[in-house]
Amino acid sequence: MILYKTNQNWLGDVSHLFKSWTMTRIVRAVVVMGVYALVVCVVIEKMGWMEYVQLNTSIFSLLGVILSIFLVFRTNSAYDRWWEARKQWGALVNNTRNFAIYVDSMYPEKDEDTRHWMASHISNFCLALVEHLREGTQLDKLIYLSKEELEEYEKKNHVPNYIAQQIFKRIAADHRNGVINEGDYINIKPQHQSLLDILGACERIKKTPIPFSYAVYLKIFISAYALLLPFALVTSFHMAAVPLAMFLFFALLGVELLGEEIEDPFGLDCNDLPTGDIAHTIKRNVFEILENRTPASSHERELYEKVF
Repeated sequence: MILYKTNQNWLGDVSHLFKSWTMTRIVRAVVVMGVYALVVCVVIEKMGWMEYVQLNTSIFSLLGVILSIFLVFRTNSAYDRWWEARKQWGALVNNTRNFAIYVDSMYPEKDEDTRHWMASHISNFCLALVEHLREGTQLDKLIYLSKEELEEYEKKNHVPNYIAQQIFKRIAADHRNGVINEGDYINIKPQHQSLLDILGACERIKKTPIPFSYAVYLKIFISAYALLLPFALVTSFHMAAVPLAMFLFFALLGVELLGEEIEDPFGLDCNDLPTGDIAHTIKRNVFEILENRTPASSHERELYEKVF
């Protein structure tokens, strides 16, 4: 995710845009559009077909308004998904801190094994969730796993769910054994349940993209508009129709592709959420609460970029 300060550096903020893989795709498409528009304009001019190409530009203005309405809905829907994902991860930060504080108050300070076990598993739930929402959990990114735990995790298709199950089993066992009283057990259950609620909400965002028919229709609309645009502009602007067509196509395609980029906010595009960094922040917070220290493993900020 690109971090910047609003209203501070106009040119600096604009320069961030060209670091995006989406912008690279847009520029490539605009160049192709320029070549196409140039060929259309040259052929019409050289062949003397100007009198046969009489497309009314007002029709394209009307179509542009209609297309803009579709694009506004598209980008608003994509941003709603991005913002909903950010709220879920913000809730995860708050709830894991609350969970750790409950654990800290329920178990005696001398019970270092339980404190370490809880801190490790709460942290691993968040670390596993990061990769679960991408291409699948990478076990080498989890912390303090024993050989037996690693072997068990390798058998699981849904690692975050399994970790949450293990946490609750530990709490339920301690309740049965009298380590946790009934009141503490009742109070901590909603904190644990919130982890699975957030997990489910993130999976809903991940697995429910914009309806396919709508996305395809919008692509067809933009493509048809772009293909016909040089024919409408050449009669009024002649060779100047080439840069004008490129600029209009840049505006329309840019809005569409930027919406596509933020539609899935859990990846490593430069505008995706920094879920990996958030997970490591949670890890540091949890260990500070339960063990009054930071975990031994180090973490470098993730590099958010599109892999070519």
